[in-house]
Amino acid sequence: MIKQILGKIPRKPSKSSQNDAYNDGGANGNGPNSFHSSKSTSSSSKSSNLGSGASRSSNGTLAPHSSSSTKSNHSKKSAPIAAQLGPLLSSGAYEALPSFRDVPSSERQNHFVKKLNMCCVVFDFNDPSKNLKEKDIKRQTLLELVDYISSVTSKFNEMAMQEITKMVAANLFRTFSSSNPDNKLPEMYDQDEEDQMMEPAWPHLQIVYEFLLRFVASPETDAKLAKRYIDHSFVLRLLDLFDSEDQREREYLKTILHRIYGKFMVHRPFIRKAINHIFFWFIFETEKHNGIAELLEILGSIINGFALPLKEEHKLFLVRALIPLHKPKCVSMYHQQLSYCISQFVEKDAKLADTVIRGLLKYWPITNSSKEVMFLGELEEVLEATQASEFQRCMVPLFRQIGHCLNSSHFQVAERALFLWNNDHIRTLITQNRQVILPIIFPALEKNTRSHWNQAVQSLTLNVKKIFADIDQELFDECLLSFQEDESKEKETQDKRESTWKRLEDVATSKALGNEAVLVSRFASSVAIATNPKPRATSGS
Repeated sequence: MIKQILGKIPRKPSKSSQNDAYNDGGANGNGPNSFHSSKSTSSSSKSSNLGSGASRSSNGTLAPHSSSSTKSNHSKKSAPIAAQLGPLLSSGAYEALPSFRDVPSSERQNHFVKKLNMCCVVFDFNDPSKNLKEKDIKRQTLLELVDYISSVTSKFNEMAMQEITKMVAANLFRTFSSSNPDNKLPEMYDQDEEDQMMEPAWPHLQIVYEFLLRFVASPETDAKLAKRYIDHSFVLRLLDLFDSEDQREREYLKTILHRIYGKFMVHRPFIRKAINHIFFWFIFETEKHNGIAELLEILGSIINGFALPLKEEHKLFLVRALIPLHKPKCVSMYHQQLSYCISQFVEKDAKLADTVIRGLLKYWPITNSSKEVMFLGELEEVLEATQASEFQRCMVPLFRQIGHCLNSSHFQVAERALFLWNNDHIRTLITQNRQVILPIIFPALEKNTRSHWNQAVQSLTLNVKKIFADIDQELFDECLLSFQEDESKEKETQDKRESTWKRLEDVATSKALGNEAVLVSRFASSVAIATNPKPRATSGS
């Protein structure tokens, strides 16, 4: 009887039985070179937004799982996984395994697999007080695995590769959810002014990334065998992680993906296509992704290695993906890397300059002055690699736009446009085609000289005018005379317009009390008055 009563009293849960909801952790790191210097990274890092509003979802405790298991939601997988890990931890089975030094050489391969399986358990770092002993054991085990994979002298067999990719997938692959309902990045974003999202599980995840990097780079990793496990599915899920808000994680991913691209030649077309798809989704659907800059940085290196002549596939990638990346409002977050990729294409094939310049003009900002300054900077880089024949094909629409920039009331836009004349190559192109260019931009130069509010812009404008006058005084005088004639015609047209409106107002005032309609002809010289002989009949009359 007493035993039955005592059996109904709820017991205090043990420490090891409270581990039913581990967070699988997102990670950010400073890249492979900072691995040893950041081993002591705190598990209570900041968790504020990175400006985009995206945040990592808590997936609960993760056990070893296949690629499809990461796509299931928290409620579906937390219960069975807790059932798997609960007995493991409550029974005290999560104990440190002997060091590799204490194991005979013939047993080290099996011991390596045991340690990999042990590291498939993922702990909750959102609560720093949970499983401190187990977390430390796993961390030390991961460090041992990194040392082992760096010093191994024999080829990895198929079983080892399978266990390696399984452990990596268990620890790294997860989904990210957005706390921003609009799922859009801000128009302008200053990373220094915002607190970055720091993954609390980084003490483990950083070592897993380092392990994966060394595995991919190891000469003992046979690409022909490893491609069965680092396959398309693995690469896609690795690309999904680029949306992490933690820049440290994205740096590691950038290095690892670039190594995979270099080692697994069979995956190269697929990786380019997958990145292309991410860009399409970002440009035309969400305008939100945290890893565009890192992906472009990888592409910059890839484009640099393209063989000549460029394949049609690569040219289409430029036209359909890279140039439209100028469209999103948050282009400032990745513009430096994008500009480098664009310049690489033009340097590879000078005939693409016309395509690129017309693409820039298509997406040229109208009301965003800071974005306009960036476009002018990129335009200068492209023009530096542009040949005279390609320049002539696009110079008319190009300098119409530059003329608008010269007259911009934002002094930085006007100043940046005038700085184009400081570039020797661009100045040579302009000089060679001055017969076409000067008539287009002369009105803008003259208006700046007369009425621009910024003294620096006025001074730079005078310098540009002097360049043209010194090269071809006759053309300069012709443009000045033409401008004065156009100005006189415009003033005459304005006077006629004002006179017409004045007469119209006088007639309207004089006939206001009468039942007459006032008609104005299309010519400003005459005003006709028509009198309605019969008033409009009212309803019911």
